[in-house]
Amino acid sequence: MDPLNRADLLTFLRSHRYAVVASVSPSGHPEAAVVGIVVTDELELFFDTLAITRKAGNLAGNARVAFVIGGAGNDDERTVQYEGLADTPRLGELERLKELYFARFPDGRERMSWPGITYFRVRPVWIRYSDFSRTPPEIVEFPLAEPSGAVP
Repeated sequence: MDPLNRADLLTFLRSHRYAVVASVSPSGHPEAAVVGIVVTDELELFFDTLAITRKAGNLAGNARVAFVIGGAGNDDERTVQYEGLADTPRLGELERLKELYFARFPDGRERMSWPGITYFRVRPVWIRYSDFSRTPPEIVEFPLAEPSGAVP
């Protein structure tokens, strides 16, 4: 069987509506939450949240973020570990990403009226796919360049 490639990775990521996102508090404590995600062709993740959430506050102070995607089913031993840098897209870029998001989460349009709704895009800096249902396990890392302007 051929190793997983970028197109396969994109298909796997897009087959999942939710991910666990981990961020770091200002005091250095890890914090995690489940978010609804969409995935762009560039492997960016996009989600909405309220500005009062811990993750929003954490990402405002430290753009580094990690996700676990997949592995939620009892018999599914495939996961993606994803590390990236979060930002808040603006203007046309925000509108483009919101349209992708609303196609997957139509109720997101209703949340636009919520006070403090905010949006985050995460650009990947490291991705690892693991499939432990195979013997030997398949583990594929996808090396990615740091997004321009990112702190290494």
